[in-house]
Amino acid sequence: MKQPASNVDSGDLNDDSFHVVGIGASAGGLEALERFFKATPADSGMAFVVVQHLSPDFKSLMDELLARHTSMAIVRVEGPTSVRANTIYLMPPRKELVFEQGQLVQVDRPTDQKVNMPISRFFSSLAREMGEKAVAVVLSGTGSDGSRGLLDIHDAGGLVIVQSEESSKFDGMPRSAIATGFANAILAPEEMPAVLAKKNG
Repeated sequence: MKQPASNVDSGDLNDDSFHVVGIGASAGGLEALERFFKATPADSGMAFVVVQHLSPDFKSLMDELLARHTSMAIVRVEGPTSVRANTIYLMPPRKELVFEQGQLVQVDRPTDQKVNMPISRFFSSLAREMGEKAVAVVLSGTGSDGSRGLLDIHDAGGLVIVQSEESSKFDGMPRSAIATGFANAILAPEEMPAVLAKKNG
């Protein structure tokens, strides 16, 4: 069920007790996300931030679609938003997200880049904030977004999980992420939550 997104109580994050999972997805990503969250326990003890490539004019129904596969609270980020465990956060259109001081913050898309990389940008900010509690998940998509940022997650001691090419509708992003050599696990989406559970245990 969709929840209000402004100034959510930070809950347990201040004591650094849970992991924050950044999930990057593009073309073919909705199916992968549905498979992922259907297999994720609602009480996993982790927070999930979904960063997608969205058209500025696209009205996303992501919250409604994901709600069919999970009972976790789903928050569409509309202002500075503190992060709680057992909650899914969705990136707004026309903006990008970064993680700063325990909050998800909307930022403008860079105007000096030919290709925007919102997934890598978020991963890098997550690595700076959460260190070994940061998790990068790269799902189906075209291009190479996510690959640069997952290096920061790896360097910070976090976990990197990539969707297997054979399970992806579009394997560009997974293939690029795998080519970095820093993926801790390469799996189908429904197999990923079991690895996360071990990391969070």
